[in-house]
Amino acid sequence: MRYRMYGSATEGLIIEVLHGDKHVAKSPYILKGPVYHEYCDCPEEDPQIWQETFSCPTQDSQISKDFAPFSSIDLNRMLEEVPRRFAEKRGAIVHYTVLNNNIHRRSLGKYTDFKMFSDEMLLSLARKVRLPDFEFYINVGDWPVEHRKANDTPGPLPMISWCGSTDSRDIILPTYDVTHSSLEALRGVTNDLLSIQGHTGPSWINKTEQAFFRGRDSREERLQLVQMSKKYPDLLDAGITSYFFFREREEELGRAQLIGFFDFFKYKYQVNVDGTVAAYRFPYLLMGDSVVLKQASPYYEHFYTALKPGKHYIPVKRNLGDLIEKIQWAKDHDEEAKKIAREGQALTRELLQPHRLYCYYYHVFQKYAKLQSSSPQIRDKMEHVPQPDDNSSICKCHRKKTEKEEL
Repeated sequence: MRYRMYGSATEGLIIEVLHGDKHVAKSPYILKGPVYHEYCDCPEEDPQIWQETFSCPTQDSQISKDFAPFSSIDLNRMLEEVPRRFAEKRGAIVHYTVLNNNIHRRSLGKYTDFKMFSDEMLLSLARKVRLPDFEFYINVGDWPVEHRKANDTPGPLPMISWCGSTDSRDIILPTYDVTHSSLEALRGVTNDLLSIQGHTGPSWINKTEQAFFRGRDSREERLQLVQMSKKYPDLLDAGITSYFFFREREEELGRAQLIGFFDFFKYKYQVNVDGTVAAYRFPYLLMGDSVVLKQASPYYEHFYTALKPGKHYIPVKRNLGDLIEKIQWAKDHDEEAKKIAREGQALTRELLQPHRLYCYYYHVFQKYAKLQSSSPQIRDKMEHVPQPDDNSSICKCHRKKTEKEEL
């Protein structure tokens, strides 16, 4: 069950979840007030209280790993090196400073339109909790950018990205895709992670016993899938829906019709192959109730470290050489495949709940802020990123009373 607030409840909420006339789980749920809607700019002043309210984990192995190369963060060095090393070459870097819970930024490069996603998450988080003062650079392109090793001289810079790789040192945040889908849940028509649980197709026993793939031609292995599909049509249904990188192959391989994402789950087995980097559909596939066959990859999203091959998904070699064999295994071991599908679904539902994404963002920002060796500043050409200015954002913040005031 989920809900979206379109008004604030200063006295709190009582939420009843009923099946027929009987309460479900621990219903009724009592939320003590005030409970604010999304656009209320009423941050909790005490981050510890906010983290306890959100049940944030105390640590995350990926965050610890990402920050391991950095004993401190020299903001002056970043100011000098980042534009030269990354902005001129990649053209997809955005420089942020957060001071007094206000967000300021400047774009470095031509390809920074995706800053709208980093803007919206920073603003949303700042409406909920007071952020530390910090200054950072986020790469809003696909590929991770910092490839220096920890023992190189000079060492790596703490660049923030949405996708990591085994040969880079970027600090990883949840992807713009999964973040935006959480922020827009129950408001737009785009898929979000939780909407999938209500559209997982037929029951397991009634799903088509084929592996399924649809996508664009962003990696050569995806073309291999189509060739395999022609050779083993009883095991694999794969098609390319649009051509950009390998247009000369369209006549040979054909173009498949677009299909609604929920229709993917009519099939028991989902093939996940990288695009330009990690395929950002992976968490959505895991949230369904088909089993995912995942290509081995040097690329990863922030939550991959929690997933175990053979337990949460079926691993496939990088060159897809064992894909047909693995599909056949799944067909021959139906109960085991079903169990893997359920385990992957359950863990993903736990890790990618909206509150866990907020916690992850906050912990990264908190860790980053503590490592700064100087004070963040609002730099030349930075612009203020204001909170949304519309009627729905008008609300009255209610400060909670201390124990002494209650007495």
